[in-house]
Amino acid sequence: MGNAADQPADEGVRLSAPAAQVSRSRFHRLLVAALIAWTVVMLAAGGFVLVVVHRHQEQDLNEIRPSGIPASVSTQTAGLMGLSPVPQRPSPGFVLTDQDNHTMALSSFRGRVVVLEFMDPHCTDICPLVSQEFVDAYHDLGRAADRVVFVAVNVNQFHAGVGAMLMYSQEHGLTTIPSWHFFTGPVASLKAVWQDYNVQVVAPNPNADIIHTSITYFIDPSGRQRYVASPMADHTAAGKAYLPAADLAAWGNGIANLAKSLVS
Repeated sequence: MGNAADQPADEGVRLSAPAAQVSRSRFHRLLVAALIAWTVVMLAAGGFVLVVVHRHQEQDLNEIRPSGIPASVSTQTAGLMGLSPVPQRPSPGFVLTDQDNHTMALSSFRGRVVVLEFMDPHCTDICPLVSQEFVDAYHDLGRAADRVVFVAVNVNQFHAGVGAMLMYSQEHGLTTIPSWHFFTGPVASLKAVWQDYNVQVVAPNPNADIIHTSITYFIDPSGRQRYVASPMADHTAAGKAYLPAADLAAWGNGIANLAKSLVS
């Protein structure tokens, strides 16, 4: 997740406007509701592009609850996460190398729930927020923690070495999660994964911010996609990404409760 950008065209499945502040107008609320409905239709059709709208939690959105969300995830949290069930289909496989230089296949995690995200190891915008949410989720899982795997796939083709994955993981506390894997590999292999997961990446040059789709997939123990969530951020007037502490905590708890619901 590049800068403010980690949204697409991050964003994919939300297209994001860097450092944009969210309007709280009635029009905005109606637009977000329409985008949610449009996304579900596109997912059912076999492919999707999620338009990501940077937003702060709004009271009216808390009353919108997609069907199929587990009772353990509140309507308020589901709205905050932009959470939606998706048609159950096998999640595309891949073989990549993680921050510890271990080459692994996605299929090697069968039997456990996989929480999958796409990150830029040089991101200073939304990726660090998602990283904190993952750390919080791991702690919220309690005894179910050993049944859940947290995975990210690199979206920065200019920094595709294992060392960059390790440095980012250490900097943001992700190495405290025993089941954390930040995968990278040859650029051609990464691009194939991006395509399989409908992740758009715009990387003009090594010095430019990476703009990419920010989406979280929840994959059940049999390897089927079950839900998607839309990571979000607010921005200060100076363009710095942030989320209120309560929202970060709610995200972590929502990720944990959704993962628990999928544990077999």
